[in-house]
Amino acid sequence: MPGQSHDIGPLSQIPVGEGRNFLVGGTRVAVFLTHGGEVYATQPECPHRQGPLADGLMGGATIVCPLHERAYDLRTGEEMGAECRLTTYPARISEAGTIIVTI
Repeated sequence: MPGQSHDIGPLSQIPVGEGRNFLVGGTRVAVFLTHGGEVYATQPECPHRQGPLADGLMGGATIVCPLHERAYDLRTGEEMGAECRLTTYPARISEAGTIIVTI
C-alpha cells in the first residue's frame, strides 16, 4: 500500500543544518534540512534511549543524537557502527518550495 503525501509547509520553517518536529498525518516526524539543501524525515526519537533527534548535530546527511552521541545516516536510517536503526520517511521539496513528507 503506497503512503500518503503531506505538504507540511514552507522550507523556510527549518533553519539550514537543523531539524524540527512535525505531526504528519497523525505521525510524529523529525524533518531535517541539510546544508546541501536536501530534506530528510525520520522518527523523532533516537531508538537507543529516546533522545530528541531534531535537537542533534547535523553534518552532511548524518544526525548525531544529543544524548549519547549515536550517529545515524539520514538517507538510510542506519546507525554508524552499531545496531540501532531509524524509521525513515520519503521527503522532498515541492516546486513551490514546500516540504512534502510521505507517511
